[in-house]
Amino acid sequence: MRAPITMKGSQRLRAELDELKSVKRPAVINAIAEARAHGDLKENAEYHAAREQQGFIEGRIKQLEAELSHAQVIDVSNLNAGSKVVFGATVQLADVESDEERTYQIVGDLEADIKQGLIAISSPVARALIGKHEGDAITIEAPGGTREYEIIGVRYLG
Repeated sequence: MRAPITMKGSQRLRAELDELKSVKRPAVINAIAEARAHGDLKENAEYHAAREQQGFIEGRIKQLEAELSHAQVIDVSNLNAGSKVVFGATVQLADVESDEERTYQIVGDLEADIKQGLIAISSPVARALIGKHEGDAITIEAPGGTREYEIIGVRYLG
């Protein structure tokens, strides 16, 4: 099964991949060459740090290439599900107890970032939201206890 990803998420991951390949990889290769020129590699901390950094960069490049090759890019702006919550929806929630409002976009696992309000389709919150409509109430089991939210808005932004 191909993992879903939004168009914006795909572009962001491809930009990261391009930067790793064209900027960070050459920089770490230069750092290794410079550290090698300093002589004895056994006690050369710069060399070992650069090699470790190279391992992280190469690992991330492989991960991004594999994930992007298996991803199904979905253009959220073409979805027209109305007030129904589906993949890609930006959902505005109100906490029933505190009236605190939160906004989340349901995205693929690869692009999820809770700090930016991007929640993975596989997360408990997204699973509780999928298939619901504006005006529906949902209950989410969170580590801090059960929370109840009302869906006050559903939008599909590109």
